Amino acid sequence: MNVPADLKYTASHEWIRAEADGTLTIGITDHAQEALGDLVFVELPAVGRKVDAGEACAVVESVKAASDVYAPVAGQVVAGNNEVVDAPEKVNAAGYANWFYRLKTGNMADIAQLLDGTAYAASVGQS
Repeated sequence: MNVPADLKYTASHEWIRAEADGTLTIGITDHAQEALGDLVFVELPAVGRKVDAGEACAVVESVKAASDVYAPVAGQVVAGNNEVVDAPEKVNAAGYANWFYRLKTGNMADIAQLLDGTAYAASVGQS
């Protein structure tokens, strides 16, 4: 299982990358896409939507199940990646290269409370 050390993670299997412009890029982890199987549908939050930390704001569906994608921190959605809407299988091929949405948070300190790669790997039984 691939767990890049430069990202932050949630217990609900989202990855978070802090960008130079102060936004956060969010996607689902390798573990999540493997557990779901072949993705067939992605629904993203609307640009401009305000979300609370832990709020379900996107949906992924696979041949096996549907699952919510949660906001790792509170903020406002500033972009969505329509490439994963048009071709959900891209997430299965390269989960960390194919993000879902970008978020602008009012409190970057909230990022420090998220899991690092080592803690996330341990939480899914990998060490």
